[in-house]
Order: sequence, then C-alpha cells, then structure tokens
Amino acid sequence: MDTIPAWRSIRFSILDRSRVRRDQSHPEALRETVEFARLAEEWGYHRFWVSEHHSVPGVAGSAPTVLAAAIAAATSRIRVGTGGVMLPNHQPLVVAEQFGVLESLYPGRIDMGLGRSVGFTDGVRRALGHDKRDAEDFDAQLTELLAYFTGGRRGVHAWPAEGLRVPAFLLATGSGAERAARFGLPLVIAAVSGEDAMVEAIDRYRAEFRPGPGGDEPYVVLSGSVVIADTTAQAHRLLLPEAWSAAWSRTRGEFPALLPPEVIEREPMTDRQRALFDDALRGHIHGPEAQVLAELDRLIRRTEADEFLVHTSTYDRTARLESHRRLADAVGLRVSA
Repeated sequence: MDTIPAWRSIRFSILDRSRVRRDQSHPEALRETVEFARLAEEWGYHRFWVSEHHSVPGVAGSAPTVLAAAIAAATSRIRVGTGGVMLPNHQPLVVAEQFGVLESLYPGRIDMGLGRSVGFTDGVRRALGHDKRDAEDFDAQLTELLAYFTGGRRGVHAWPAEGLRVPAFLLATGSGAERAARFGLPLVIAAVSGEDAMVEAIDRYRAEFRPGPGGDEPYVVLSGSVVIADTTAQAHRLLLPEAWSAAWSRTRGEFPALLPPEVIEREPMTDRQRALFDDALRGHIHGPEAQVLAELDRLIRRTEADEFLVHTSTYDRTARLESHRRLADAVGLRVSA
C-alpha cells in the first residue's frame, strides 16, 4: 500500500475574493488581498487568484485583472491570475488585451481563469449590459478569446496578447467539465454538488479530454475551503461567517459583509435560513493539522487532482492567515519553495 501522502505530490494555491468584514471598507479589503498575496508567496503557494463579483456589499473584488496587476507588482515569484473573469460580462477582445498586458509586464507568471456566470441579480445584469442568455454563447466567446492569442480573428488583433502564452483555466459550473475537455483546458472544480457528482464530472473530463491550448494531458484543480485551528470546534466556528453570508444571500438576494461568529450565534433564523446555513457548513476540510491532512489525502486520492486551490473566508483575519500558514507548513510548501 502506498504510504506517501497524496498531498505531497500536488501543488497548493489560493483563491481570495477580497471579502469585506463588518465595519471594514472595500478599499481596506483590497489592500488586505495584496498583503495576503505577499504572505502566500512567502509561504510557498503556487498561485494566487482573485475573483469577479459586481455590486456585492460583502465582496470588494470587482475588477480581477486590475487587482491581479497590483498583486503581481507586489510579488516576485508566485503565479497570479483570476478565478475567474466571467467571460459573458466582457468582450473577448478586451479580455485578451488585458491578459496580454499582464503577461507582457509579468512574463511567465499570469494565469487566465475563466467562468461563465453573469450578474447576481437582474439589475446588475442590466448594468453590465448582459443577461442570462449571454452565458449560452460561452463556447463562441471562449473560441474567440483563445484565437486572439494565436492569430486574431477577421483582421482584428488583440495586441499585445497575440503570440503570448497565457495559460487558460475553466471553472466548472453545469457542463463546465465537458467544455474544459472539449477545449483542452485545465479544469477547476469544487464539490458544490456533492463529492460523488464532482468525481463523476472529473471522470468525464478525463475520458473526453482532447489536447488543446492547455496541453496534451488533462489537469484537475480541486477547489475547496480548508481551515486549520487547534481544535475541530475552533475550526468549525471560523466557518460560521461565510456560511451565514451564503444563507443570507439566498434568502435576501444580497451577499453581506462577514459578521463575527458570536453575532451569528445570536442571530434569529427562519427555518429556510437555518437549512441553508447548515448546508453551507458541510463539505469543508477543517480541524487540527492531522485531521486536515488525512481528509486532504483521502480526497486527493479519490479525485487524483493535480492541484488544490484553497478558498477560505472568515471574519477573523488573523485566524485565516494563520490557517493558510499552518497548511503551508503542514504540507511542506515552504521547503519546496
């Protein structure tokens, strides 16, 4: 039996959404993200990605390519990218140009993570000039975007992107796994629909993969929340703020700023909010180091993932940073770096 832990053979990276805490400004949250990236590089993480959200009170990350530029300027080695740019919200030409500029300024360090979600509400979608139907044209948009890096389209060139190699990753939602296989791109997937469904999607991706811009072999990035604390109870408590924000957004239509756990514990909940809250607390890897490493080993063996993308939010900024540092030390990232 193989006694070498599965997590020793994969990369670990970070996705940060610039979550806003109660009584914190959006600019403060963005500056925290840049500082977090500096620490992630010091700790040995492979990538640091930022996300795209619009008109969300609890998330400051609205312009991922701009934020990625600030992070790349503040670091020197870690790969920097997006998790992801929501392609239906943008013209492919503009996206190609933005990543072309990033790659030109920080060669060999830029990743282009792409998703197909549109605005959170009808009002946001109207403000962006798009609607849900735009996501149906994703294949055409993706084809056009990738073409700008190889030779342009119909006499249109996305300078300075043309001829540059910017690795593209596809975030899996719905049919995302099959699409990533068809386009020959690395797959970024989370266990949002349950672990069995995730494994089935990964299996389909590997079975249907065609060599493409992402390489000759499939590449799976598993995305999940990981919290390390001295006890399982302490780690579980750190998960409460994000779970409550998720439940609130599903019932109030607005993703709020993160609240302290002690406030959430006193917060009255409807039956539906309680069900959503409890559901949002499932599926996280949390506890002391030994417990977290055992669960990572099990999950990575089952999925045969190539990389783990950690996305963890909580109200306590110090505890979150300490969790990421402890994970890096536990899996030996600093030694590898």
